Amino acid sequence: MKRIGIILGAGILLVVVVIGWWVLSRPERGTTGSVSTHFRWFGPNDKIVIDAFDDPKVQGVTCHISRAQTGGVKGELGVAEDTSDAAIACRQVGPIKIVGELKDGERVFDEHRSLVFKKLQVVRFFDRKRNVLIYVAYSDRVIEGSPKNSISTVPIMTWPAP
Repeated sequence: MKRIGIILGAGILLVVVVIGWWVLSRPERGTTGSVSTHFRWFGPNDKIVIDAFDDPKVQGVTCHISRAQTGGVKGELGVAEDTSDAAIACRQVGPIKIVGELKDGERVFDEHRSLVFKKLQVVRFFDRKRNVLIYVAYSDRVIEGSPKNSISTVPIMTWPAP
């Protein structure tokens, strides 16, 4: 009986440590804005959250991504599984300078959408023939991903000097 108590206590401690790690390790993206979509009696409301991020290898390109964020108690604790819905818009915001080798399908953004198994990602492709950067936002899961996706293109153009 004492052994079962020790095992149960160790299991609970492990769950608390994993949840704590998950909540503390979630990166802050600098939320641009959000809108509430569903009222929750307990915990924060469900919302659509908009963040901005810069392509790490392409200076002069900024992307804005919007995605659903589940509220409630599970959302507050960071253990809710968010939907695969996301939209992306990328634009040239200055002179474009490529600072490294561009690999097709290279990840430029990622965010966990559940405690362990689901992730929202943005990958970049370079259409050399048309001189266009292509950004694709999608959600994947360890077992089964989602076909929901969003795409944005940025033609590489000269930027007028100030």
